[in-house]
Amino acid sequence: MSPQLKLIALDADDLAVISTHVQDARVQTTDIVWRQGEKRLVVGMSRLDWEQTLAGEAEPRRLVSALRFDRVLACKSRNIDLAASEAVLDLVGIEFHPQDGRDEEPGGSALLLFAQGGAIRLDVECLECELTDLGADELGMGLGVEGRDERYTSSKQD
Repeated sequence: MSPQLKLIALDADDLAVISTHVQDARVQTTDIVWRQGEKRLVVGMSRLDWEQTLAGEAEPRRLVSALRFDRVLACKSRNIDLAASEAVLDLVGIEFHPQDGRDEEPGGSALLLFAQGGAIRLDVECLECELTDLGADELGMGLGVEGRDERYTSSKQD
């Protein structure tokens, strides 16, 4: 088993690394928690273990992970029904856009982009994001047949 990740992003380049690790993560709308008083957004997810998958070490597996953004001034969503408790979203990636288009500014907007046109925009004082793996996805959230994500299982010919 590969070690669990804990990644921190303080700039757009760091966030691009986290975005790569959360590509194709499955997110239930009930696992999106906006704590306005704490200026924090937490997103629970089932993400593909890309390191293990690309290394071909074993069958593709998913990990339960938490993605946290701090110093969030505002949180807005588009094309996401947060009231639909059973809805599952596919995270496509995360982008950061500096305030006023100036790279030297610490503030800006982080965009969580989902399949089917859904998005969450976070206006942040400065970029502070953390991705932490919590363990294997034993419950198989968002997995294909028999606990494997069939999209990432290579087909072998005999």
